[in-house]
Amino acid sequence: MKKTYSKKTVLYNKHIELGGRLVDFGGYILPLYYSSIKSEHNSVRKDAGIFDVSHMCEIIISGKKCEEFVQEITVNDTNNLTYGNVQYTLMCNHYGGIIDDLLVYKKKTSFMLVLNAGNVKRKISWIKSLIKEDVTIENVSEKTSLIALQGPNSRKILEKLIDSNLENLLYYNFIETNISNKKIILSRTGYTGELGYEIYLDVSDAEYVWNKIMNAGKKFSLVPAGLGCRDTLRTEMGYVLYGNEINENTSPLEAGLNWVVKFDKGDFIGKSALINKEKKTERKLVFIEMEDGAIPRRNYQIIKKNKTIGSITSGTISPSLGKGIAMGYVLSEFSNVKNTIQVDIRGQLRPGVIINGPFYKSGSVKS
Repeated sequence: MKKTYSKKTVLYNKHIELGGRLVDFGGYILPLYYSSIKSEHNSVRKDAGIFDVSHMCEIIISGKKCEEFVQEITVNDTNNLTYGNVQYTLMCNHYGGIIDDLLVYKKKTSFMLVLNAGNVKRKISWIKSLIKEDVTIENVSEKTSLIALQGPNSRKILEKLIDSNLENLLYYNFIETNISNKKIILSRTGYTGELGYEIYLDVSDAEYVWNKIMNAGKKFSLVPAGLGCRDTLRTEMGYVLYGNEINENTSPLEAGLNWVVKFDKGDFIGKSALINKEKKTERKLVFIEMEDGAIPRRNYQIIKKNKTIGSITSGTISPSLGKGIAMGYVLSEFSNVKNTIQVDIRGQLRPGVIINGPFYKSGSVKS
């Protein structure tokens, strides 16, 4: 039986034209790669890559009590946000499990929340179940496209298209501007560890803007990039992925995301449970470098003295470092940096060591 895909982004025909190897991801058909994962990865680290990430979900929270509402449903503190700020945060359930990790954009009179593509209906239903008077929720995903431009040359490319000094746009901030009279939100954010930007725009303008960026990027070695290198890039940086490192059975504290949780901001959903979990975390997320040529993969078991102490959540061969790297959970007593472990790879125990993340430390993300 021929497999059918539930959704195509507005850039689907562009991916076909560029020879993308298409796969089903989060209910969308998206390119895994165009040339190869390794070459696209290296292009983003050295020059620049452009990604279609229109599968992400954008919702607008507005109304007189919108900030109070966002404070209640997320763990970070929005009180100090001003127009143009972006914040990384989490949305937890009443048991302290992570429903999603997300970005909060502080607009002039509202907030834009950017959620992951998986289980969108369930997440929006959860948010709507908590809604209060004087708060309005609008899902604008169907009319919004998202293009990511990432890499050391990304600023040079955009400066050919935007009449703004982008050196003044700080990390985790955004501006509302135009590319050839097409309205966009330009955000200095990304998922690669390199200098980069994310561009939110109307779906009707997406292909036009994609083409403008590709043309402007020719002299800067810009390449189209797919999901494959997006994953290797984020793994090298130790960025968690929902469904791998975090889910509703994971607390921010064991995932190393306690820096996001602001216990002193007042009450928020999951606070009481997280306070209790803070007293004892039975497992912790760690970063593992393999000491030989082995490649760790998701769900492989982590071993210490013939005892299973955890499992891999994300693993790959690092294109930048040329070695196997992984993230995974281990029992807290075995989580210390420099602790040696083994990974069970198809019945063979291969040596590794726990390190301080990230794996890749030379990114241009804050340049």
